[in-house]
Amino acid sequence: MRSLRLLSLVLSLVAALPASAAKLDDSFKAWLESDMWPKAKAAGISRATFDASTATIHLKLDLPDLVLPGAKLPKNQDQAEFNSPASYFAEKKVAGLVSGGKARLGQYGKVLAKIEKQYGVPRGIVLAIWGRESGYGTVKIPFNAFEVLATKAFMSTRKDLFTKEFLAALEIVQKGYATPDMLRSSWAGAMGQPQFLPSSFLQHAVDFDGDGRRDIWGSTPDALASIAKYLADYGWQKGRGWGVEASVPDSVSCALEGPDIGKPLSAWVGAGITSVSGKAFGKSEMKLESYLLAPAGRLGPMFIATPNFYIIKQYNNSDLYALFVGNVADRITAGGGAFHGKWQDIGKLTRHDVAGMQKFLEGKGYDVGSADGLPGFKTRRSIGDWQAKNGHAPECYPVAALKNQLK
Repeated sequence: MRSLRLLSLVLSLVAALPASAAKLDDSFKAWLESDMWPKAKAAGISRATFDASTATIHLKLDLPDLVLPGAKLPKNQDQAEFNSPASYFAEKKVAGLVSGGKARLGQYGKVLAKIEKQYGVPRGIVLAIWGRESGYGTVKIPFNAFEVLATKAFMSTRKDLFTKEFLAALEIVQKGYATPDMLRSSWAGAMGQPQFLPSSFLQHAVDFDGDGRRDIWGSTPDALASIAKYLADYGWQKGRGWGVEASVPDSVSCALEGPDIGKPLSAWVGAGITSVSGKAFGKSEMKLESYLLAPAGRLGPMFIATPNFYIIKQYNNSDLYALFVGNVADRITAGGGAFHGKWQDIGKLTRHDVAGMQKFLEGKGYDVGSADGLPGFKTRRSIGDWQAKNGHAPECYPVAALKNQLK
């Protein structure tokens, strides 16, 4: 009967929208009791753990990606500006992380050596991810993870994901891995120095300093080893790097990129691809599978990537993120600088424009991955294939000039 009364309260509040923030908060707390507590109980969470973790939380309406109960979901595409990747690699930002990484390479050299030996992940990669995610542990992690996750489970566009993560956070407390007040997170619910979601903590976090706790918030050894274990658990190939910037002749189409078009490195070399550094590829790599990577098609630097590049993408599913990590890692441990290739201007576009191109290509039978306004490798090579079939030199990237052609 209690659950029915609470559910009735939720429904009445939703029906009264637009509601005041106070009424929404009441609705949120009623939902926690009527919806989340039964799920938590079924997952083995005690009442004491649930109450301790939720007693002080409130609906956090200043988070992004929220939808009022009863409101229509926002469209996937909006009028947000779509830019060249150049801003992602702003040299001031990259150089700052490289400098910080070099300092910590000396400070934590012994720990990083042990981590690399145990998990096979190069110290530069671990440092680059640590730097990117939390500024080497210096960035303030401001939010109560339970408040963020519960708010998003209640009223975000990805309720199922955040419900799962909320329950995983409760499991962390239930099993004694952390106290509720330790679970500080970003606005997206990512926790600690490695910025793990709670489910990632349960699967990949380790106690590397030997104090009996997996402390990704306060222990640098635990945070660094957890990053390495995450990548190792997803299949990091020991002894291989992430890739190299390459010089790709016009005879090799940019539409050949993608993790599903792997070839032995010797085949790419035989097609005329070389390293921009002028150094020969290692002999041990020649028989191993590698991939063409063109994150901006012919309008930016191109690369030969190893499977480890796509393991980095398991951390954040973005080509640009993985490239950023790879470049910072290389510069921390081996020197070097920015990519040789330049990110070219693509003109004025919005995500809506890009989604329109994707839908046009889908209608022609091309596999673009998803018409989400973000050009992943399937979209890029579909553009290149369309261009080649229609008498254009393949560029494999959405530009303003294509808006009127791909519609």
